[in-house]
Amino acid sequence: MIKNSTAFVGLDLGDKRSNVFILDQEGELIEETRIPTTEPAFRRKFASLPPCRVAMEAGTHSRWASRLLEQLGHEVLVANPRRLRLIYESSRKTDEADAEHLARLARLDPQLLSPIRHRGPEAQAHLTVIRSRDSLVRARTLLINHVRGSVKSSGARLLACSADSFHHRVEPSIPAELQPALLPIVQTIASLTAQIHAYNRQIEQLCQEQYPETQGLRAVGGVGPIVSLAYVLTLDDPDRFRKSREVAPALGLVPKRDQSGSRDPQLRITKTGDSYLRRLLVGSAQYILGPFGPDCDLRRWGLKLAERGGKNAKKRAVVAVARKLAILLHRLWVTGDIYDPFYHSRPDQTSLTETNLLVRQPETVCA
Repeated sequence: MIKNSTAFVGLDLGDKRSNVFILDQEGELIEETRIPTTEPAFRRKFASLPPCRVAMEAGTHSRWASRLLEQLGHEVLVANPRRLRLIYESSRKTDEADAEHLARLARLDPQLLSPIRHRGPEAQAHLTVIRSRDSLVRARTLLINHVRGSVKSSGARLLACSADSFHHRVEPSIPAELQPALLPIVQTIASLTAQIHAYNRQIEQLCQEQYPETQGLRAVGGVGPIVSLAYVLTLDDPDRFRKSREVAPALGLVPKRDQSGSRDPQLRITKTGDSYLRRLLVGSAQYILGPFGPDCDLRRWGLKLAERGGKNAKKRAVVAVARKLAILLHRLWVTGDIYDPFYHSRPDQTSLTETNLLVRQPETVCA
């Protein structure tokens, strides 16, 4: 039995069974066991314990497990697995050792776990809508590429068209000998397109009715309902960041550092945090810098970066704009400022840099 309310539990979540490692205040082992990874088993085990600090890695089961343990009165730390070098670089990599490391890190300094926060059930359900749409888009792209490749290998070519109109426009161009094999796939593409449109309507409805804060973010060119809603749902609470520029490191959009003396090479971005939102922001940045991107200070600044030349100059510019975009959206969300695409082009303003922003204060209406 745990005598104090300051016991420390390392919980290594497995798909079927989980390892539990419990330490007392002095770091002495109280109990080491394995339990089924089910809600009833967790409830039986942890309901009998006084309040503990429980550490677990983020993963498939961490959302429901962390919510359950918090309901039972425990302090729960969900560790960022990318930052747990102690576990992933250990030569003694076992589930039991992972649970012990988690418990000892929770006892020594919770910040060593780089804890993250899970979204609430409703926010997670809404984010699942966006991710489900993304899965359908990827599946449709795969099938479209298959149809195009099959037709091309026969010596013919299909008309260039958008993914939304593909099933309407390509059917007459498919060679007769390939139609029995490819027309069912074209019909599947049509079905996927209809489902994607249904998701689009659902996402727009969520933005309008439940997340009105997305409207201010959508004023930025390249940011639509999907990006703005994913941004709001992923960050969850804007006040968790003291300053807007802290968002970029949280989303893995800052370069790694390997500085030693005068040596400070340019490295790739860290890619920590939510990979899906990071991919969306990079996509928005690509649009902003692309041929159809709207003219604005952010686009001009990114194009200047790309014109500097050097290895991967365009890719670096895209990442820099994505980083700037992550910061800008947080600023708009927190302050309610109105986005001004040419704020820094005005004579009385400073030029755009990595740290300043393209916003202006809302006008005050005088009586």
